[in-house]
Amino acid sequence: MTVVQFDSHTRKGPEAWIAPHLAVIVPSFNERENVGLLYEKVATALGSIPFEFIVVDDNSPDGTSAVVREMAQLHPNVRGIRRIGRRGLSSAVIEGILASSAPYFAVIDADHQHDEGILPLMLEKAIAGDQIVVGTRYGGDGSVGEGLSKTREAGSRFATKLSNLITGETLSDPMSGFFLMRREVFDEVAPALSDDGFKILLDIIVSAGRFHALHGKELRIGEVPYTFRPRHAGESKMSPIIVVQFLGLIVSKLTRGLLPTSFLLFGLVGGFGVIVHMGTLWLTHERLGFNFVWAQTAATVVAMTFNFMLNNELTYASKKLRGWRYLTGMLSFYAVCSIGALANVSVASWIYAYDGQFYLAGLLGVLMSVVFNYSVTRVFTWR
Repeated sequence: MTVVQFDSHTRKGPEAWIAPHLAVIVPSFNERENVGLLYEKVATALGSIPFEFIVVDDNSPDGTSAVVREMAQLHPNVRGIRRIGRRGLSSAVIEGILASSAPYFAVIDADHQHDEGILPLMLEKAIAGDQIVVGTRYGGDGSVGEGLSKTREAGSRFATKLSNLITGETLSDPMSGFFLMRREVFDEVAPALSDDGFKILLDIIVSAGRFHALHGKELRIGEVPYTFRPRHAGESKMSPIIVVQFLGLIVSKLTRGLLPTSFLLFGLVGGFGVIVHMGTLWLTHERLGFNFVWAQTAATVVAMTFNFMLNNELTYASKKLRGWRYLTGMLSFYAVCSIGALANVSVASWIYAYDGQFYLAGLLGVLMSVVFNYSVTRVFTWR
């Protein structure tokens, strides 16, 4: 008769499988030195609680996925999802949650900065009635410890105040990446969540709060304090791009999703592109002596190249083009933007002829080209 090992308890036959009560979702990128030790810590903290450990890896070049496969050979409750051609913490978390059937799930970073020791208490609060339980650095006895520099702590606290303006809640740490919740609550709002950016908890709280309010129900959110720890190994993923994506998420949620985060970022890049265009036009025409037609052509090409490169890094960071696809993507971006420029001129000219208002015609023409370029490049360039 086959003997199967599960969480140090030997069971036989069909009784060997115990459905997980909790799924621990671990988004990762270049965390090979961290995932194995994190599993051991989580297993120790949860004890006899049946759980599964799901690592969602964005095709890390350091071989994180290979490490997770080795772990899965030793521990039947370890699963790995290797994502190729897409990146981003929010989308990784969503994909990991959807891959599990456990009634509860927790999201924890791979770098050991979150205290896995409070997971049982978080689960207890969820079973007792809280629909979302947040591990907080700023409430109760929680602290940032040595996990954040003074500058990053100040930025985090400011982001917390900004977040509470749209959540409608007075949470101490809505920016936390460490939380546990009921799967049924997540399923209610999953279609409304953005797969852009890194602040998935904020997105969930806003979406779930609005869903419950629409149905006349209260969203119960609990908090458990912990001390934020220094990263165990590897490098922090925080960057200016993440900050911009966070601000885009804030605006998107304020408009109730009418303006998607990606569209806002695309428009922001376009605004910088206008500055680059005018600067290049001035340089080539006024300083280098190009005639206006050649100067305008050069400015257009430089601005389109700038827009493509920045969109590839910022707006579509989760679908970043590389290698041969980078070149073909740039060419398709040129083609789409050229058509968008024609649409801009056509719409602006028609409105000006009809209404005679110069600024209104120009503004609507620009808006037309932005919407067109965003819609088409989303399908053909960053598909």
